[in-house]
Amino acid sequence: MTEAIQMWVEVVFNMSYLIVVWGLVAAMLWRRKALPEAARAVAVPFIWAFGLLALGDTGHVGFRVLAYVLGDLETRFQFLGRQVGLVGLGALSTAITVTFFYIVILIIWQRRFNKPYGAFGYMLFAAAVVRLIVMIFPQNAWNSTLPPWDWSMYRNLPLMVQGLGVAYLILRDADVTQDRTFKWVGIMILVSYTFYTPVILFVQQMPMLGMLMIPKTLAYVAIAWIAFTNLFTVSPHKQVIV
Repeated sequence: MTEAIQMWVEVVFNMSYLIVVWGLVAAMLWRRKALPEAARAVAVPFIWAFGLLALGDTGHVGFRVLAYVLGDLETRFQFLGRQVGLVGLGALSTAITVTFFYIVILIIWQRRFNKPYGAFGYMLFAAAVVRLIVMIFPQNAWNSTLPPWDWSMYRNLPLMVQGLGVAYLILRDADVTQDRTFKWVGIMILVSYTFYTPVILFVQQMPMLGMLMIPKTLAYVAIAWIAFTNLFTVSPHKQVIV
């Protein structure tokens, strides 16, 4: 695949993704008032989760598209007397919002299954705090289009703990309660990490692995669609997924 084709595939996908995810957030907002009070405790946090994800990804993929329009991914601009890279700024924005995304998903798990957080749950909250602290350090090199491998690992390991930990909790309790909706939510989280892990580990050596972010992103879209079709458009006792 030539660089030009890769650029257009990325641009078209990114813009389509933003339209779809913001559309699902808007649809959730539109439907929320019609939900019975008991259903809102679980459904409404999904609006926050995907609102955060969409906001961060608007910076992430949106700035990548803007960088392409302005020249290339190394495009920088002056901000408070410093050169700031568009791609790096977008990466930072989505790194922050996805951390809070998994905090909200953990809260949703607790509400759905009425379970105490316990030591494991609080460890997942702590992982989020650790990740946010690690991201403060300048060694993250946020201005770089390809982050340094070691600091990429330092900040992504807590995220993996968050995501895989909450997926475990969801799948464990969904299996016990035969909750098909949340079983698929948990599965899609695992799918997203299946594609994301090679990117974290090897993208510096093989930049083309960055294309795996496309199926990883589609897994998040699937979670938003599952939440919308099962929690916002039908009775909470009736599930679309079979």
